[in-house]
Amino acid sequence: MEHLVEHMKISYHSGHEPTCGVCKKHCRSFESLREHLIGPLPKQECKNIFSLRGCRYCMMILESPNARRIHQERCQFSSVNAGLTTRMAALGLRDKAMIDYTSLLSPKVVALSCKMVGGGSDGSLDLCARVCITDENDNVVFHTYVKPSMVVTNYRYGTTGIRPENLRDAMPMKHAQRKIQEFLCNGEPMWKIRPRGGRGRILVGHGLDHDLDRLQLEYPSSMMRDTAKYPPLMKTSKLSNSLKYLTQAYLGYDIHVGIQDPYEDCVAAMRLFTRMRYQKHKIEPYPQTADAQNRSNQVAWRQKEVERMSPDEMLSISRSDYYCWCLDSLA
Repeated sequence: MEHLVEHMKISYHSGHEPTCGVCKKHCRSFESLREHLIGPLPKQECKNIFSLRGCRYCMMILESPNARRIHQERCQFSSVNAGLTTRMAALGLRDKAMIDYTSLLSPKVVALSCKMVGGGSDGSLDLCARVCITDENDNVVFHTYVKPSMVVTNYRYGTTGIRPENLRDAMPMKHAQRKIQEFLCNGEPMWKIRPRGGRGRILVGHGLDHDLDRLQLEYPSSMMRDTAKYPPLMKTSKLSNSLKYLTQAYLGYDIHVGIQDPYEDCVAAMRLFTRMRYQKHKIEPYPQTADAQNRSNQVAWRQKEVERMSPDEMLSISRSDYYCWCLDSLA
């Protein structure tokens, strides 16, 4: 029992973790759950049931093979037509350099993605040359080419599709910064922005720290939902998965085939966020281990009492060490 208590102190198991629908094993990530079910050394009983009734995208166990078939068809997303949207953007047909701040339907959650060209003597320095923002319904809120503040030495056309003529009359970086910052803050001072009850927008993306750094923008980490850093979407080694892999594994379609479009990245990141956000978890009054009110924080001085608990009772007082995106559905 002492070993179980020690395990509880460091594992932070909770109802927010990916859980096997067969044996109820708690996993730190969906990648770990995937290995448990269909990896090189799966638990055989769980593998057998999952092969018949499990959805390979959300890892849920359904009631019957037929229910699985119906569910999986709904669970798999269709890809956006990247080739068409790239050609449209190149022609300026999807450029949307103005943002409507006054609309009653103005989104509370938006996704952002940038595409970089190369600067410096060897072209290895990332310079933001194109930025896209979308809403939860895959609509373009803002899209423009951006003129970097440094000389471009490598347009990386094979992946970006960006040519010199696209940047010749592009929006200056300072102008793009101001527009994006004002839109994200939505009229609220930076210091006042908070996830609930405020006007600031939740920002979704993949590798947001890098994108914001290249845009030279700051935004509160409490308002950022980064699919590259969200623990359930990371590798078992706690390293980030690529957006291409996450989209293929959890949404069921391919991206980054040929020229990469920031719109495509926005849509994929937002779909991943939405899938995580609407997972059905038990919501506790104080859902994180950092909350001072949690009983799990008292384990050190309640050792004997905890040792008399059953595993289920221990789990009931254990809390997650990360912010689960399902809590955003309550906002």
